[in-house]
Amino acid sequence: MSADNQQGRTREEAGNYIAGFVDGEGSFSITVQRSKNVRLGIQIIPEFHACQHSNRTETLEFIKEHLRCGYLKPNHRKNPNDLTWVFVVRDLKNLQEKVIPFFMDYPLIAKRQDFGKFRNIVNMMDKKLHLTKNGLAEILKIAFSMNSSGKYRKLSLKELLLSL
Repeated sequence: MSADNQQGRTREEAGNYIAGFVDGEGSFSITVQRSKNVRLGIQIIPEFHACQHSNRTETLEFIKEHLRCGYLKPNHRKNPNDLTWVFVVRDLKNLQEKVIPFFMDYPLIAKRQDFGKFRNIVNMMDKKLHLTKNGLAEILKIAFSMNSSGKYRKLSLKELLLSL
């Protein structure tokens, strides 16, 4: 059965279901890490993901089938107490052509601001702005304003900006 009609849902119902689920159990994030393999020494990795307990992975499969991209994996493979799985999309083309248009059609409520910032960063990366000092600095500032203002980040915004 296709994602558009899985479990008797219309395309509209499926889209609203996924948007609601992601508003509660999803995240749009930008990983920032130092890397000797990139010209400016800082790698930017955009990621969309949604989590669910291992006994309910059919919800994640439904999202994967509907979006036609991404993959599922255990959330924390090394932690035997973590029984959650995660649906992940990191591929820039899939983020730009599938994930972002989906959430433009089915808007989020709680995560609307982070999604807007995420969309902005993905678009900037598509324009290769992350490969310039000014573009990377702007991306870093936006990324650090997302998801609790960077309180879980290992590197500070100031430290990263000074390293450019």
